[in-house]
Amino acid sequence: MNTTRLHRIKDHLLAENQCSAMATTPGSPLTTHVLNTGDGVPGARMALSLHRLDSRMAIWNLLTTGTTNDDGRCPDLITREAFTPGMYKMRFETGEYFQGLGQSCFYPYVEIVFTITDPTQKFHLPLLLSRFSYSTYRGS
Repeated sequence: MNTTRLHRIKDHLLAENQCSAMATTPGSPLTTHVLNTGDGVPGARMALSLHRLDSRMAIWNLLTTGTTNDDGRCPDLITREAFTPGMYKMRFETGEYFQGLGQSCFYPYVEIVFTITDPTQKFHLPLLLSRFSYSTYRGS
């Protein structure tokens, strides 16, 4: 990866931390940020969806859909009232995203499954993505 791309990724990660620190009003208790690390840019205009597992019926219920903004973020995913303990998954439509860039990719979508036990906390779910790999972590 060239130096320019690394600097862009670093700048976006720093901006992400600064924005989180400057937030003064409570928003969604769950946030995300997609970074296209292969191109060194935010994952702008990527479709995503949030689901909660109905453990009694063993099916995923769609809670919301959205599209990342120009900075690769999707604000207002879920209200604090709707954010209850349970198992969730966030699905990112990575194949459509890369197709829109005129590129192919290995993963047609990425699903990240996670468990919420304390919905009073803030959860940040970044997706670091290239055409042939991805990683994620629990941020705050």
